[in-house]
Amino acid sequence: MKKPVVLVVMDGVGESSDPLGNMVMKATTPTLDELKANDPFRIIKAHGTAVGLPTDDDMGNSEVGHNALGCGQIYSQGAKLVNESIESGKIYASETWQKLAAGVKASGGAMHFIGLLSDGNVHSNISHLLAMLKEAKKEGISKCRVHILLDGRDVPATSALDYVDMLEKTLAGLNDGTFDGRIASGGGRMQITMDRYQANWGMVEKGWNIHVYGQGRTFPSAREAIETYRNEQPGVIDQDLPGFVIAENGTPVGPMKDGDSVILFNFRGDRALELSMAFDGDESFSHFDRGPMPKVLYAGMLQYDGDLCIPRSYLVNPPEIRHTLTELLVENGINEYACSETQKYGHVTYFWNGNRSEKFSEELETWQEVPSDVRSFDECPWMKGTEIADLVIAAIESGKYGFIRCNFPNGDMVGHTGNLYATEIAVETVDLCLTRIRKACDEHGCILIVTADHGNSDQMLEKNKKGDISVRTAHSLRPVPFIIHDPDERHEMDTESPFGLANVAPTVVELLGLKPYDCWEKSMLK
Repeated sequence: MKKPVVLVVMDGVGESSDPLGNMVMKATTPTLDELKANDPFRIIKAHGTAVGLPTDDDMGNSEVGHNALGCGQIYSQGAKLVNESIESGKIYASETWQKLAAGVKASGGAMHFIGLLSDGNVHSNISHLLAMLKEAKKEGISKCRVHILLDGRDVPATSALDYVDMLEKTLAGLNDGTFDGRIASGGGRMQITMDRYQANWGMVEKGWNIHVYGQGRTFPSAREAIETYRNEQPGVIDQDLPGFVIAENGTPVGPMKDGDSVILFNFRGDRALELSMAFDGDESFSHFDRGPMPKVLYAGMLQYDGDLCIPRSYLVNPPEIRHTLTELLVENGINEYACSETQKYGHVTYFWNGNRSEKFSEELETWQEVPSDVRSFDECPWMKGTEIADLVIAAIESGKYGFIRCNFPNGDMVGHTGNLYATEIAVETVDLCLTRIRKACDEHGCILIVTADHGNSDQMLEKNKKGDISVRTAHSLRPVPFIIHDPDERHEMDTESPFGLANVAPTVVELLGLKPYDCWEKSMLK
């Protein structure tokens, strides 16, 4: 190994010259500006086909981004993986689908679908839900219930009714006397069900009671629920809408009962794990009181954690990511250090290591998590930046590690709130942390690499077709920066070839003086 390498991932900090809603451009970032001006710098692709998604209209996300960063390869991911399974029919031929379908046909019960109702292609795609509903009817299933989680984060902030109307139109076309399909419950993704990293089990409990038992404020339709909440809370965006239950004559239309089957149709894992744990958990489950649980068959779209086998049943096999950067470093006996706060800790560990919860080497890998605050991130846009920087600097000063990686979630998590001012502060916080880390790298002979996993804070406003400007809370389709800072040597990069996140690991390996795996993408160095 030549010199230690320190990789900083500025989560959600994309690169663009468009000033509209660009809080990266508006923020005061002297260190980032100086690095771009004086060190080898280029932009790389972090969305679409570069990270294994179906098309370049698909925004990147932290999961597929960190998979690509950590393995130096491009695997079919998320929507693309599910698309291929649906198009080929493999999903319906799977043992899991057959078991769930047979169960409800035998019991006369309902097949329930729970998931994020949008085409954002980050956590889910409504097209997958519609395809499965059509297949369910085709196979003789007589009753389906859909529990919708409203997005407004990976799609326009108040677009929920567009997707509700699309679903209702499909259900109306299927309902013919032999089939009964209805929306049963719902709510905003940041209010119920879709917590992650066990930061707020109360969200999951709310969703559980709404989806499983039909306990919540009732409405005759999803449209009326959404419109009522919007009237009661002017300015509320979809992700923050409270939960609701659809009822007819005062009775919920879709509580779960013995003999029913349940499919969580989200394909992204981080916000699917906790609900899966609740459905799969035995009597030792203690995160909340699940009540008198109905006896249902449960499956996820994917297995969200392969090492922990969560969930036990799933419809589509995940990509088998092999030959990761960590494996190569372990083979060469190099100590690694990874850290972030709770919101992105899984990204620098589980996703980075190819969707594995366990370390490849307990001896050579050190992981450290800083607990995130349980609060709206725009109230505290600096999040745990100082603590992460402290840990990275301590790791540098220890002289123990040949490769150090960290993630600053600020630009992404605060960007998702839609609060422009707070996001500006978030980006400035990351720059201040970067200042300290660069100084430590210079003092201890380390190479510093600065990049991001996708954009977000670089596009906080958008124009619609009429030219009206609205707040954007979704990831952007923009590229991300890639910078190499080495005070002792200028490492020239290829500035002509198209590169993406999968080219980062080969570049790290070349800087370390190691031989990459033959299956990897190429290094960005000349």
